[in-house]
Amino acid sequence: MAEPSATSVRKPLSTRLRFDIFKRDGFTCQYCGAHPPAAVLECDHITPVALGGENEPDNLITACFTCNRGKANVSLELVPQSLAERAAEVAEREEQLRGYAEVMNARRERIEREAWKVMGILFPGRGPVQRADFISVKRFVERLGVHAVLDAAECSMTKPSHRAFRYFCGICWGVIRKQEVGE
Repeated sequence: MAEPSATSVRKPLSTRLRFDIFKRDGFTCQYCGAHPPAAVLECDHITPVALGGENEPDNLITACFTCNRGKANVSLELVPQSLAERAAEVAEREEQLRGYAEVMNARRERIEREAWKVMGILFPGRGPVQRADFISVKRFVERLGVHAVLDAAECSMTKPSHRAFRYFCGICWGVIRKQEVGE
């Protein structure tokens, strides 16, 4: 039986070094995020001892029992993200989502304001409007822009009031069809 090479002989980790690695990594598996008491933590060699890895802090990482056994003696190309890097990435995503939500809310509010302007032309002085009619107007404003929809509303006022909304919708759909065929 062949003797292991000097580079593959495992040197034991001191309790102090093991604790320092756990502390550095926030007592969390850097592969899956598991932490005590749900997981038993171990120190894993990023470059395995069998491939020449040393017991240096830069070559050690906190891993749960399951991940450490799953990785076995496979070398990692990159050290997994630290908890601080992951937290910063999550914070950046959250900030982007807040910004996106603000933009989308402002857009929705603008479209609703513009739709109410159109509704004022289509249904002057009338009480409650049909929700379906308002939704249609909002969709036309969204697709065509408020000025084209206002023009369509004003054109539809040449028809009797009971036919004006249908005529308005026909004008808007005609403009949409023209846009779709590129006229």
